[in-house]
Amino acid sequence: MLVYDTGALLAAERGGQRMWKLHQQMLRAGLRPIVPGVVLAQAWRGGPQHNLSRLLRGCNVLADDEGLCRAAGRACGLAGTADVVDALIAVIATRLGAGVVTSDPNDLAHLAGALGTPLTLHAV
Repeated sequence: MLVYDTGALLAAERGGQRMWKLHQQMLRAGLRPIVPGVVLAQAWRGGPQHNLSRLLRGCNVLADDEGLCRAAGRACGLAGTADVVDALIAVIATRLGAGVVTSDPNDLAHLAGALGTPLTLHAV
């Protein structure tokens, strides 16, 4: 299972080959990557975003809830960071035992370390 961060969605919109290759591998395996709702909000700009729209058809968009948001805030406190979006991604990935497709592996590795759970990170 994979969780996509904002950088992954932006890479898909740009037509990044590595991103699309990972996405196609997931779909062929019968798996639908997770896109946290806040990640979609960061990437969506309202214009025609054809590649992003195509990517999203193969994903599950996960609504943020109070429990996830509290856990993300706690992760920010533990890691000494203020990026709640990255924290939310780290929390979701650790809870699901999923890898993360990201353009920012260092920040996510730092958050995972603060949570005491390593993450498999795929840089795009």
